[in-house]
Amino acid sequence: MSNENTDESILYLVVPCYQEEEVLPETAKRLLKKMKDLMEARQIHPKSRILFVNDGSTDLTWKTIQSLHEMNPIFSGVNLSRNKGHQNALLAGLMTAKEYADIVISMDADLQDDIEAIDLMLQKYTEGYDIVYGVRSSRKTDTFFKKWSAQTFYKMMHHLGVTMTYNHADYRLMSKRAIDGLEQYTEVNLFLRGLIPLIGYPSTTVEYKRDKRYAGKSKYPLKKMLAFALDGITSFSIKPIRLIANLGFIIFLISLATLAWTLICKILGRTVAGWTSLLASIWLLGGIQLLSIGIIGEYVGKIYNEVKRRPRYLIQDIILEDKEEEKVPNKQEQAVGKEQKNNGVLDNIEMLEDQ
Repeated sequence: MSNENTDESILYLVVPCYQEEEVLPETAKRLLKKMKDLMEARQIHPKSRILFVNDGSTDLTWKTIQSLHEMNPIFSGVNLSRNKGHQNALLAGLMTAKEYADIVISMDADLQDDIEAIDLMLQKYTEGYDIVYGVRSSRKTDTFFKKWSAQTFYKMMHHLGVTMTYNHADYRLMSKRAIDGLEQYTEVNLFLRGLIPLIGYPSTTVEYKRDKRYAGKSKYPLKKMLAFALDGITSFSIKPIRLIANLGFIIFLISLATLAWTLICKILGRTVAGWTSLLASIWLLGGIQLLSIGIIGEYVGKIYNEVKRRPRYLIQDIILEDKEEEKVPNKQEQAVGKEQKNNGVLDNIEMLEDQ
């Protein structure tokens, strides 16, 4: 079943930001042009907004967002009380936007995600899809290591039984009911790329070409990438623990064979043992034990974080067009007066462009 026409649907673009003062003005300019084009083509409602989420930046990111809002109310902002990480910042934006929007598209602030793919996502939404994943058509812009590590990660997650969309990051469209479904997943250890497919609503993909970062530095160095991958594995699969159990069983069988061999040597009188085999076995078993304890400890640590039920984020400030921005409980209540604010929003857009 297809969704209603998108000209009656309010679209929010959710853009998590961390230390993005260099790229934010250009990002705002390009997103503003795209929103204006969509409004003029009557593909989205004039009350659609661009929602930047400041993830505890220490530079001028939040001040830039405030300035953008003062120039044009189409720009909105959420300011987290401290840095909580990309996934929590993205979730904060989604949960805020769903109160006002019918459709939410999340994307990064670095302009690597192709803005033109928004049109394709909206088209898929009208065809009845609640979730539309933006998928990279190629990885030509990546280094060899980045390409190899990404492919290895996706293949590993697949073998561990985790449902994920290949070559998809966090560029996606979600309907209001899809985000309502996501809200029911309350775990603290967030891995949205694996969590969203569990919602189960109709989904599809659109391909896009990923560009190089416009300005600034990547916020995902190798250390964060490895931590992110570990979070994904341990949040969605217990196969590593089962692997430890299987490894322990195999070592137990080997130890029985070794015991039998030592008894035979004792009976035959050949009990002169070399220190090499003894030392090697001690180091091997010691290493396996420490690795096993570390893996189990990772799962115990996640349980520890979950049972404390601490908030995933705290919002310090929210800036919208005004404090009485209408919330959208359902799609049937949106039709009344939808033409009244068209001219005002478009005039503000043109004013910002003239500046």
